[in-house]
Formats: sequence, C-alpha cells, structure tokens
Amino acid sequence: MFRLSEGSQTYLLKLSRQTLHEFLLFQRRPTDTPGSEELLEKRGAFVTLVSQGHLRGCIGYVTPIFPLYKTVIDCSISAATEDPRFQPLNLEELEKIEIEISVLSPLEEVKDIQEIVVGTHGLVVNQKGKRGLLLPQVPTEHGWDREQFLQETCRKAGLSLDAWKEGARIDYFTAFVFREG
Repeated sequence: MFRLSEGSQTYLLKLSRQTLHEFLLFQRRPTDTPGSEELLEKRGAFVTLVSQGHLRGCIGYVTPIFPLYKTVIDCSISAATEDPRFQPLNLEELEKIEIEISVLSPLEEVKDIQEIVVGTHGLVVNQKGKRGLLLPQVPTEHGWDREQFLQETCRKAGLSLDAWKEGARIDYFTAFVFREG
C-alpha cells in the first residue's frame, strides 16, 4: 500500500495550513515548489477540515491531475471556501481547524461487492450522470457495514439507496490518511 514519508506528511500539513492562512488573509496561494519527488507525483487527494470534532469542509480530486503538493493547495482552499454544505471559513476559525489529508490510489472497478473492505476502501458510485464518493474512514466513523456504506455513497450521489444494485458503476480506492496532531 502507498505511503508518504514522515517529512512529506509534515510538509503537506504545514503547506495546507499556510495555504489557508495566506488565502484567507491575502487571497493568494503559496508559490514554493518542494524538492521531494513524491510530492511532485500526480496524485488524487482530499483535504478535510474538522472543527471541534465536526466536519467543516472536505474537497478533493479523485483523478491525479496535478502534482500532489498543488492538489493539496487547491483542495485546502476549496474545502475552506467552496464546500456547498458550509459557509466559507473565516480567519478567526482557522486556529480551531484540524487538517486531515487523504492521498488516493487509482480507482478500480468493483466486480463483486465482497471485494469492498469497510475501513480500507473508499467508494465512488456513478449512475445517470450522478456521482457520490465517500472516503475509507467514513464508514468506520459511523459504524456502517458494507451495505450501509454502499447505500450512503448512493445517497451522497443523489441516487436511490439501492442504485448500487440497479446498474450503477461502483469503483473503490484506498487512501493514505494523515492529520495534524
């Protein structure tokens, strides 16, 4: 399974916090380029913001479009300002926010739902132009079994809870997850 070095984890968490600070204060993005090769690899990732134990924003890219460090910059800003479930983050809230980063493996199509390992796999459900994604840590945090995980991913897509049984495409992925603290 994919892992990032401790140094890269520390760098990305600091980069995310610095990005949030600079963007909320000055509307600008950091411009440094890291020296580490693993941070320059194109990877999908999500940035999750948590405030006092509650989700405050979560945005990411499933597909590896940009180098990992740029993905973290973009997703940090989007999680803070564009998650439609929340008002944009303000500078006063920043000190209360904890940052979690999930670096994703490539997607693999599920051929048999028995392949899905709750707590290891994240899911993407696609049907009729609608798509829902849940990270691997979500079903564990809620105590869901495999079927509930599939249903909730369908719900997130705006589909019926049984869409996974009715021809929806299901993909899974793993994530290397690390957080502040």
